[in-house]
Amino acid sequence: MATTMREVAQAAGVSIATVSYVVNDSKRVAPETRLRIERAMAELGFRRNVVARALASRRTQIIALVYPALEHRLGGSVMEFITSAARAARYADYHLVVWPVSNDGSELTALVGQKLVDGVLLMEVQLDDPRVSALRGLDIPFALIGRTRDVTGLHYVDIDFDLSLRMAMDHLAELGHQRIVLINGSEDEVSFADYGPYVRSEAAYRDLAAQRGIEPTVLHCRQTVRSGRDAASELVARVPDATAVIIVDEAAAAGLVAELDRLRRPVPSDISVMSI
Repeated sequence: MATTMREVAQAAGVSIATVSYVVNDSKRVAPETRLRIERAMAELGFRRNVVARALASRRTQIIALVYPALEHRLGGSVMEFITSAARAARYADYHLVVWPVSNDGSELTALVGQKLVDGVLLMEVQLDDPRVSALRGLDIPFALIGRTRDVTGLHYVDIDFDLSLRMAMDHLAELGHQRIVLINGSEDEVSFADYGPYVRSEAAYRDLAAQRGIEPTVLHCRQTVRSGRDAASELVARVPDATAVIIVDEAAAAGLVAELDRLRRPVPSDISVMSI
């Protein structure tokens, strides 16, 4: 039989109400009393009832990380964001769940309306993201990994794409490259339209190319190895004098390098590839 709060209270010499305050973290309890209760819970093998705690506190202690996994790949950098968010949530005594919800906003509105989570973290943010518009009208805290066009009143963190492109261009320039091509992600699909990383990467590349007197050339590919191979073929056909490439997508980068090698433009002896 599972240990009850009554048994914990008897072992710790306190009331059931005081044990409840500790279990649900609903009221302040003197440190020495809390320690005594937690020791009794550990000795008796007491396990918190998450559902009961949520009902008592009206909080689930769950944060949803919303990631449109059906459209966007789970690459290495994405997994670093997810695992870091999970680590931070655990540190704050929360659980992180990943919701593979599309970024049209309607499904997210329905899920949040059911009070299943205490907060929402959005990834793969578009400049005009319907999920942000939906969350602005709901009574729930949320934050973004990425940012929209209008960030008024929003909490967000984002990669500095201007600096990232500058570092990439500087490195390639130091190697003597002057014909540098950007292979950016494709915005053809609805979920990638005005996708922040793609828009800001291209804008930064064009600005830097203009500053350095480099003719800008932008090709596009999807988040697949096959698309990376296709981009390599297009690169060789359209820009045969290119000596360096900056590519935005991880999966496509693998296909790009493999196909360049097959086309006898090996990396790095004949052409340099820099992945962001």
